[in-house]
Amino acid sequence: MKNALIIGATSGIGKELAKLLVEDGYHVIITGRRENLLNELKETSPNNYTLKVQDVTNLESCKNLFNDLKNEVETVDLIVYSSGVGEANYKLDWEIESPILNTNILAASKIYGLAFNYFREQGFGHLVGISSIASIRGNRHAPAYFASKAFQANYLESLWMKGKRSKATIYVTDIQPGFVDTAMALGKTFWMAPLDKATIQIYSAIKKKKRKAYITKRWRIVALVLKIVPTKLLYKFS
Repeated sequence: MKNALIIGATSGIGKELAKLLVEDGYHVIITGRRENLLNELKETSPNNYTLKVQDVTNLESCKNLFNDLKNEVETVDLIVYSSGVGEANYKLDWEIESPILNTNILAASKIYGLAFNYFREQGFGHLVGISSIASIRGNRHAPAYFASKAFQANYLESLWMKGKRSKATIYVTDIQPGFVDTAMALGKTFWMAPLDKATIQIYSAIKKKKRKAYITKRWRIVALVLKIVPTKLLYKFS
C-alpha cells in the first residue's frame, strides 16, 4: 500500500484530495490544527487514515512531524502541502499580513524543504504544492497573498529543477487553482469551480506527475493573458 501525507486536510482541497487518495488505495496521513475535523474525516475510513494534530506555523512541529514519519512508516510516496491563508487587506494591516506570510511562506518553505530532503534520503517521492493563479501577477487588494503565492510557485519550480538533477527520483508538481468553491473564496466569482471538480483535476495532474497544472483547465487561458498584459492595464482590473 502506498502512503501519502497531506498537510492541511481539515477542509477544502486537502480534505477532498485525501478522500480520493483513500479511494485509490492509499493510506493517508492527515494533519491540521482542528482535531475534531480530522477525526470526522478519519471516521469515514478508520483503517486508511492516520491523524496528526499540527500547526504548520510552529516550525519545530514541522521538523518533528518528519522525524516521526521515519519511525512510523516504511516509505512515503506523496506529500501534499495544502495549508494556506488568504484575505484581502485594503489598509495593509499587519495583523492580516502576518498570518499569510507565516503560513504561505515560512511554513510552506519549511515543509517543502523537509519533504524534498526526506525524498532525497528515501530515494524517491512526489511533492505537491498548492500555489495559485494569483502567483502570476500582483494585486492591490491582497498584496501579501499574491506575493506569497508567487514565492511558492518559484520555490516549487526551483525544487523541480533540483529534482531533475538529483540522483533520487523526485517529482515536484505546482498546482495553480483559479477560483475554487472553498472557505477561502471571497464570495462567488466568475469561473468558480465546484470543489469536487477541481480536486478531481488536481488528482489527475498528480497522477500524471505534471510540473504545473492550472485548475480548472480553462484557467490556462487566464494565465497566458496575465503573463503578457501590461501593468498599466492590469492595475485597472486588480
